[in-house]
Amino acid sequence: MDKTVQIIMILLCTFMTVLPVRAQENSDLKGTSCVPVRTTVEEELAFQGGETMDFVLHYRWGGINTDVGSASVRLDTVTFNGEKAFCCTATGKTTKLFDLFFKVREDFRSWFTRDGLKPLKFTRDTYEGGYEARNTYLYDWNSPEPHIDADIYMTKKGQFSMDLPLTPCTYDLPALFFFARNMDIENVEPEKKYPMTFAIDDDVYNVYFILYGREEIKVKGLGTLKTIKFAAKLLEGEVFKGEEDMFIWISDDENRLPVYFEAPLRVGKATGRMTGYGGLKHPFTSLIKK
Repeated sequence: MDKTVQIIMILLCTFMTVLPVRAQENSDLKGTSCVPVRTTVEEELAFQGGETMDFVLHYRWGGINTDVGSASVRLDTVTFNGEKAFCCTATGKTTKLFDLFFKVREDFRSWFTRDGLKPLKFTRDTYEGGYEARNTYLYDWNSPEPHIDADIYMTKKGQFSMDLPLTPCTYDLPALFFFARNMDIENVEPEKKYPMTFAIDDDVYNVYFILYGREEIKVKGLGTLKTIKFAAKLLEGEVFKGEEDMFIWISDDENRLPVYFEAPLRVGKATGRMTGYGGLKHPFTSLIKK
């Protein structure tokens, strides 16, 4: 199994959802609340049904300097159990060349309410070079003790069911991504740690992000953009260096689109960039020059 390709594809899935899938445990986060947002009323959200985003992931190490995977995200308006909802579909795959070494296919789907962005259902269908993982979550908010009814398959553990803890601040990755796009930037303190909580497979994780400020950057295929720069803290391990952050740049306009990221690896560096978009709710005013 090619470790380098594994690392790259972990980061591809990361960029699809903006946040790192690795958990970051930190005592500083205990007792903190959800991410501060402006509103979760449908009319005032940063996005709308019909929005699409396309991404490419790039890897550089020594003489290797190539695109290795792609991802797409689509948001649709649907009805879920009689309730107005959004459905996000996020998919990722390796290029045909990398398929020869380590074929990866990712499919994440998330249903959440249009008003309030409360998660309702989540599915994951993952194939990574022979490893498979499938999740089906149903969010039970009406139980005396709210929880996630999780039906899970993992290659190493087989098929099983379990309950996962559920709080008003717990999301699956796509739902968390859209929730965070409504962040109240003006009331987020620079260089302060803000927690986010998400469930995937058979566990619930805490991560945190840090706001660094505004910056103009050039993104290949898009142009020069006004952005807001964040860092997501990464754990040291086989993949990441630990002493450095993953950096994420989002468009400095009402859409809050993730346009670029970079992450230092133990071997080389991975970057991701937005290559296309459509169905935006607001004008893409952060684009200065194509």
